[in-house]
Amino acid sequence: MGRYILRRLAMAVPVLLGTTFIIYLAVYALPGDPIQALAGPGRVVSPSVAQVLRERHHLDDPLIVQYGFYLKGLLTGDMGVDFDGRPISEIVAAGWPVTFQLGVTAWLFEAVIGVLLGTLAGIRRGRAADLAVLGGTTLVMGVPFFVAAYVAQIVFGVNLGWLPASGTDAGWPLAYILPGLVLALYGLPQTARLTRTSVLENLHADHVDTAVAKGLPRRIVVARHIVRNSLIPVVSLLGVSLGYLLSGTVLIEGIFNLPGLGYQIFAAIPKHDGPVVVGIGSLLVLVFLLVNLIVDLLYGILDPRIRLR
Repeated sequence: MGRYILRRLAMAVPVLLGTTFIIYLAVYALPGDPIQALAGPGRVVSPSVAQVLRERHHLDDPLIVQYGFYLKGLLTGDMGVDFDGRPISEIVAAGWPVTFQLGVTAWLFEAVIGVLLGTLAGIRRGRAADLAVLGGTTLVMGVPFFVAAYVAQIVFGVNLGWLPASGTDAGWPLAYILPGLVLALYGLPQTARLTRTSVLENLHADHVDTAVAKGLPRRIVVARHIVRNSLIPVVSLLGVSLGYLLSGTVLIEGIFNLPGLGYQIFAAIPKHDGPVVVGIGSLLVLVFLLVNLIVDLLYGILDPRIRLR
């Protein structure tokens, strides 16, 4: 098991380096002067201040040298400072609870609703419920993410007033229900369809036929012998999905004005605040890799054959 863990860790290192470099390259390839963007439109930064900021953030060095300084600080636990002089670590400490609550809320919606819909569709294969689930998940997958967010915000938050349209003043869970539902749409169709497929595979398995032959009530057969055995591949999908949800909150936090890590990136891009985008982006990539590593380790525990691959 130890060798298996070391192999997975060794595979995660180049992925982390590669993704952080791509983020770094993309941010610093944006057109415009980040120092001038800091001052805002119509204002000019004095040459002395601009020079100090360029030296502090190594903006006059070649890109690979800048990335080297960034990696050096990252390896020593220093995430740097933004162009306003605020440590990135303070921004992360303030925004991480919001992102975590949003990601977990969305994951719970995806897990509960996706499994229930998939189970219903599998048990009632070919009937109205099954067709409704298949049609609904297809429709959801075809709707752009930001369109669903704006429509939900306007309809349920502004027009109907059922839920807060933005901000976190209402606290958890009320303020996170609407953005959590929209974020859950990212993986809910896959969860529902995989659950349906798994239920269909177990619907006429030998152990299910034996339970029916013994005269067990249908609800017990479904809960203990069909759903329980069908959740093994679904749990694997949900484990990976949690990493996606925690690291994919940029648009949702920006649209719903949630002051999490995604919102900080959303606000930093127009200002060309590279240290914020790169620092938080790298952290979100690391979170995604750690969640996937945990899922891989669970695979190895549940199925020892995987450790030999």
